[in-house]
Amino acid sequence: MTHDAPCCGIPHRRRLALRHPESRPWIVSHLSRYPWLPILAALFSIGNNVGFSGIQLLVGRGFDVLSRPGWADRELFLVAMAIAAALQGLAGIGRNLSFELVAQRIERDARAELYEALLGKSQTFHSAQKVGDIMARATNDVRLLNLMFSPGLSLIMDSALTTIVPLVMVALIDLRLLLVPVLFLVGLGLTVSKYNADLNPLTDEQRGRFGGMNAGLADALEGIETVKANLGEGRETARFAANAGKLRELYVKVARVEGRYWPLLVFAVCWGLGFLHALLLWRAGGISIGQVVGYMLLYNAFRFTTFISLWSFNMFQMGLSGAGHVLETINAASLLDQNPGGKSARIEGRVEFRNASFAFGGGAPVLRGLSFVVEPGQTVAIVGRTGSGKTSLCRLVNRVFDVSAGGVLVDGTDVRDWDLESLRSQVAFVEQDVFLYSRSIRDNIAFGRDGATEAEIEKAAREAQAHEFISGFEKGYDTGVGERGVTLSGGQKQRIAIARAFLADPRILVMDDSTSSVDSRTEDEISKAMRKAGEGRTTFLITHRLSHIRWADRILLLEGGALAEQGTHEELLARSDDYRRLFARR
Repeated sequence: MTHDAPCCGIPHRRRLALRHPESRPWIVSHLSRYPWLPILAALFSIGNNVGFSGIQLLVGRGFDVLSRPGWADRELFLVAMAIAAALQGLAGIGRNLSFELVAQRIERDARAELYEALLGKSQTFHSAQKVGDIMARATNDVRLLNLMFSPGLSLIMDSALTTIVPLVMVALIDLRLLLVPVLFLVGLGLTVSKYNADLNPLTDEQRGRFGGMNAGLADALEGIETVKANLGEGRETARFAANAGKLRELYVKVARVEGRYWPLLVFAVCWGLGFLHALLLWRAGGISIGQVVGYMLLYNAFRFTTFISLWSFNMFQMGLSGAGHVLETINAASLLDQNPGGKSARIEGRVEFRNASFAFGGGAPVLRGLSFVVEPGQTVAIVGRTGSGKTSLCRLVNRVFDVSAGGVLVDGTDVRDWDLESLRSQVAFVEQDVFLYSRSIRDNIAFGRDGATEAEIEKAAREAQAHEFISGFEKGYDTGVGERGVTLSGGQKQRIAIARAFLADPRILVMDDSTSSVDSRTEDEISKAMRKAGEGRTTFLITHRLSHIRWADRILLLEGGALAEQGTHEELLARSDDYRRLFARR
């Protein structure tokens, strides 16, 4: 069953661990699918840094060797330098490849999980979402997961090892030389912590602004006909510019925080102190000049740690935030219960509503206490004023929505106890607002039935009175359809949708005012096809066409979400004032 909850607001990243305690385990669960990759990445990173630090030590050693006459061990020195350089280079390639594989696979898996979750959510959830914001999460936030690992986590691990390995090497030179590096690390920790505390709320707000701007843009483009018809180009441009301006202001604030990056100052001060300390030890005879050079070269490795944390930690935090947003979308509402172990059988077509009620997200009831029975093969017309709940009633049959109270039964079994795939494969909808995909006409007709043959597709198109106009296109059934069918007329789109329903060969057929955009002649032809298609099937007709209502076996009259009357056309004309008034206005 579905228990939708409203989408939460986007939290500040510094509260992410509290608001989304499962986000990090979620990332780890994806990472654990490829355990050998992070292990390889860690080993290669260690090898890369050992090679790098070894080169610095050898360079310092070279100063001492050069000061001795004869330089007897020069061949050994050159071989050691070559080995260290080769180790650094090869390990660097392995490290980069391992992290990139991890990043790409986690992005792929997270995107697939999010897409599957979105498809599995109820219509109630999707009705409450902004498409632009969902798209931002499915694209930008998932991409941030990739960048979190490569280069984010890769650089963080590398910077950590670029700190640890040189410290070990410095200790090998002289333990006294650890004094300034330890002071540097304390200062680095304090300043980076302050930097992240200032930056994290801004980057999280930045992400929220980006989603809002994306949602506004998607709304404007989706409703471009309305925008142009109402001369709204200027208003929409100004609105988008205002959103973009607010996003720009956040980028400027982020840049100001990044510009005041105190760890660089800590590094510079400690670098000078470290050099002074090394010189004092040299003058006291504690270390050689080559060891001073080696120490300073090793200390210089901390520059990478300091500089890279300017944005690698931010990238990692943005990845965590992106993971939180993705997980928030996945968990914002429970998945519609697929009930794979439920009833799976051929539907006979008996539909019963038992005191069924429905409300969106705990709001006012849309449907209240509906009770009626439709026998297999019957055709039921559902009529009523706009907003009376006609479409919502039919969407309870195949669980696009779930009842808030009561029940809906198909063949005596509550629809929630059916295997959802089995149930929906035998219920077909032809909507008033037809949706067609940006694919060929053939693919759109065959969308609900895998493996349909050319002959079956053409037969369904003929029954829906669509074959003639399809054949008139240059590419026939291979003609591409623009998004939402914008390259077709309203009547053509509806006939393709009807053909799609006919091809699915459903046991229960719902026609939601599906001839509203066709002319009278075509409507008559489609009506004949509809009556033929309805033979042996339970059919629900949501319609205001009197010609359709007359051939229905029963008529349900809805008023304010409640069942006001039911009966045949003649019976309702005789006893229902509301029914007579409904047609008196036509």
